[in-house]
Amino acid sequence: MAPLKKKGGGKQNGRITVRHRGGGHKRRYRIIDFVRDKHDIPAKVATMEYDPNRSARISLLHYADGEKRYILSPSGIKVGDVIFSGEKSDIKPGNALSLNKIPVGTMLHCVELRPGKGAKLGRSAGAAIQLMAKGDGMLSSNLGPVKSEK
Repeated sequence: MAPLKKKGGGKQNGRITVRHRGGGHKRRYRIIDFVRDKHDIPAKVATMEYDPNRSARISLLHYADGEKRYILSPSGIKVGDVIFSGEKSDIKPGNALSLNKIPVGTMLHCVELRPGKGAKLGRSAGAAIQLMAKGDGMLSSNLGPVKSEK
């Protein structure tokens, strides 16, 4: 975690430029792993936590080599689950693998636009991306919002 500096409606010189801003509760910024580059190392979901800096819940992973990292929590995982990242991982919630290994029609979140550059799409709470088509190094996806009606 890192400290998060408050702007309070002012610039670097301290003069207020936007009125009625400021205050609020003190926050610490949780550093989220959007790259998921620890391939073929099992990670156990230790906790699922509230993050005041974003709308989605986050999960703390304990890797088998002793490292700890935060990720955005996908729906369908719970504390105690073991997840993987890499080419050999299964297609189940929490696992991270390349898009060419995922079947068409699968719902995704935290999708990278370019491999290794970090997740850019589907990062807010409730956001989902459906993989529509694959071919010739290009992928088609539906970025629309997901609605659940009763």
